[in-house]
Amino acid sequence: MRSLSSWGFTAAVVGLMGSALAHAQEPSGTAFGPGEQAQYRVRYLGLTAGTATVTVGAPMTQWGQSVWPIVSTAKSDDLVGVYPIKSRFVSYWDAGAQRVTGSDLHSEENRKRRRQRIQLTADGTGAKVIKQKESDPPRESDHVLTQGTLDVTGATFALRGQELTVGRSYEYPVFTGSKQFTMRATVEGRETVTTPAGARDTFRVRVHTEFGGKLESKRDMLAYLSADAHHVPVRIEADFALGTIVAELTDYKPGRVVAVARADNSDD
Repeated sequence: MRSLSSWGFTAAVVGLMGSALAHAQEPSGTAFGPGEQAQYRVRYLGLTAGTATVTVGAPMTQWGQSVWPIVSTAKSDDLVGVYPIKSRFVSYWDAGAQRVTGSDLHSEENRKRRRQRIQLTADGTGAKVIKQKESDPPRESDHVLTQGTLDVTGATFALRGQELTVGRSYEYPVFTGSKQFTMRATVEGRETVTTPAGARDTFRVRVHTEFGGKLESKRDMLAYLSADAHHVPVRIEADFALGTIVAELTDYKPGRVVAVARADNSDD
């Protein structure tokens, strides 16, 4: 059995579900808030491969801006043929501007560690990326981005804030630290989905991505978002080059509603 990449393991839960044009429809702002936590069981090639947790942390200051840290952790089970994996990905969400300011990734795969930091410019048109493997010196690179670019987590949480409509498609530019592409999500319909957390009415969302390598999709992914106000990801199905991954919700605790002063994005 092939090793499951740590980034793929985390991303399968964190946000391979598409995104939304922030200016196409004003997000409700009540879908999530600090204190929210969702826990998942991750299955790989039909076997339980590990667990993942996504938590919205308390407000903090990062790079001089007030943000909510969205912390995603993943840990593999001790399966024969799958290297031990631990991963922690933090996306810094600016709730007022409905954007991300950057991210930090710390992963350990087969006892080899790597780190990646992305810091986006204030206007979202550029990014500085710092990557480091084990004891190697860090490598820095600068990237020019499409204005308003998000990371995968930010795209997912932006989608959650929308008033989802069956038949409507949403899209947004995404940057992974090395690759840029447009993620497209189409709400196909409503469906009742049963997971270890129980049965929920959901929106079925078909997602097109352009990941490469082991995360290249053989077909569009499917994500099921709860049809309540939270739009929490309930189930994710992804068929990557490295194999089929399914993540299912096992427990969910909503966060607190926070009044957010929205940034003025008008051209006036």
